[in-house]
Amino acid sequence: MADDTTTAAAAAAPAGAPSGPTTLWVERTGTRRYTGRSSRGAEVLIGSEGVPGVFTPGELLKIALAACSGMSSDFPLSRRLGDDYDATIRVSGAADRENEVYPQLDEVFELDLSELDEAARERLLVTVQRAIDKVCTVGRTLKAGSKVTLSFEIDTAD
Repeated sequence: MADDTTTAAAAAAPAGAPSGPTTLWVERTGTRRYTGRSSRGAEVLIGSEGVPGVFTPGELLKIALAACSGMSSDFPLSRRLGDDYDATIRVSGAADRENEVYPQLDEVFELDLSELDEAARERLLVTVQRAIDKVCTVGRTLKAGSKVTLSFEIDTAD
């Protein structure tokens, strides 16, 4: 999937966008407010809960999981249901504020499979689950855990 995503991202890059791996960063725009950016020209507003028009970092984590599940299942679903199928993936999970973690994230994949008989529905859902388990990098990373590092680049006046 990474190869397909990379190829698709390169094809959708704006003219003059740098080639190679996408660079991601956030810039502070106010108290507990940031704008997330990519070298492909994408932007997302990030801030505290209760601030209109922004996502919290936790919400972005959940959205990334749901979007990854959707994108990972797109080929098997579109092959069976057609390119114009509708899907909504709802994702939730309360934060454990004492430990500052999300102990559980729950996804609900909403699909209209009324045109399929029970056996065909079961086969398709097994195929979709396998596709998500195999190629959803976000879900696989959350399940496995990931080493996270932090370093600082400091400007000092000499």
